[in-house]
Amino acid sequence: MRRNETIEGRSVRLLRVGEQVRHVLSEILQRGDVHDSTLQSHLVSVTEVRMSPDLRHATVFVKPLLGQDEEAVLKALRTNTAYLQREVAHRVRTKYAAKLKFLADESFDEGSHIDRILRSEHVAQDLDEQ
Repeated sequence: MRRNETIEGRSVRLLRVGEQVRHVLSEILQRGDVHDSTLQSHLVSVTEVRMSPDLRHATVFVKPLLGQDEEAVLKALRTNTAYLQREVAHRVRTKYAAKLKFLADESFDEGSHIDRILRSEHVAQDLDEQ
C-alpha cells in the first residue's frame, strides 16, 4: 500500500478534495443560491462526493429530506449543473474544474433493508437457538 492511500484504496488527496466539493455544494444548496423552485422548496443533503483519480469528474450522491420528490430534485440539480460546476470551480482551487454528476444516494435504503432483515422473525429465531 502506498503512503498516501487509505485502507479503502483511495488517496487522501481524492478524499480531501471530495470533501471540499461536498462542503461547497452543501453550502450553496443551504443558502438557496440556486434559483430553482424545486431546490428552494426541498432540503437536500449532499452525502458523499467521489472524485476521479484525475480530479476531473465528481460523482455527487444526494438525498432529499425524507426522500421526498427524489426524481424532481435530481432533475433540478442536473438542470443547474453548469451553475454548480462554476461555483465549485471558483471555490475549490484545483487545476481543472470537475464535471459534476448527480446520483441518488441509495445507502440509506440499503441500511434500512438490512435492518429489517436483522429484525425479522427468521433471524431472531436463529439467534434464540444459540
